[in-house]
Amino acid sequence: MQNNNEITKTLSAHHVSLSYSEGQIINRMQLAIPAKKLTVILGPNGCGKSSLLKMLSRIKHPDEGCILLGKENILKMNSKTLARELALLVQKPELPEGIEVIELVSRGRYPHQKMWQQWSLDDETAVQEALFATGLTELIHRPVASLSGGQQQQVWLAMVLAQKSNILMLDEPTSFLDIRAQLLVMNFCLSLRDQGKTLVMVLHDINQAFRYADNIIMMHEGKIVAEGKPEDLANPDIIHTVYGVNTTIITDPESQTPMIIPKKDPSIEPLYSFS
Repeated sequence: MQNNNEITKTLSAHHVSLSYSEGQIINRMQLAIPAKKLTVILGPNGCGKSSLLKMLSRIKHPDEGCILLGKENILKMNSKTLARELALLVQKPELPEGIEVIELVSRGRYPHQKMWQQWSLDDETAVQEALFATGLTELIHRPVASLSGGQQQQVWLAMVLAQKSNILMLDEPTSFLDIRAQLLVMNFCLSLRDQGKTLVMVLHDINQAFRYADNIIMMHEGKIVAEGKPEDLANPDIIHTVYGVNTTIITDPESQTPMIIPKKDPSIEPLYSFS
């Protein structure tokens, strides 16, 4: 478990741009991810959310600008050194055929391995702690493919947890999960935050973001439109700028956080009638 007093390096982007063949997707963006907080990136499809996450984790290289971890440019860092600081769980990762839970979680220890080093006590402890934290200790010899969607997501989370990185980045970790599995994942992420981890995730569910996030980044067309605490961004004008919909904002009776309710809008009616 991480000590809350441990110093976590700040991950920041400085005037970064990214283009694909179809055009620019990120446009000279600047941001700093708050340490030991849960940050959620929101925005419509195609606005650059996942691309930003991939740049922050060095999966994609910016066309210009730089990403810093502390004062170091992540492009100049050794791969294993970076992986010990930062872990990324992509959306719908490819599952190796026939792999068991214990094997997949153990792969999280790769950044800590050396060519001449055998499996260590630190490795074993990290894996067992990750399995316990995610409630998987009774499933270690089950093929991951035989588990439910929620359980599979817990296995992937256990793998990145075993990596012992201070910063965890998750791309749509609750997509395709039922409501109970979503709650398990999000509550687990809160517990990691409370242990001193820095979390950055992309979500599509705006109310899930407003319920769980400490910090929200709202994107539109490759730019940050607004950033801040959920209560500061619960503004119909901001929501309309980002999503193009009119909304009413109420207080969630369960969590006392902002809840976004879309208004009925004739302009969003189906283009064709099937009657």
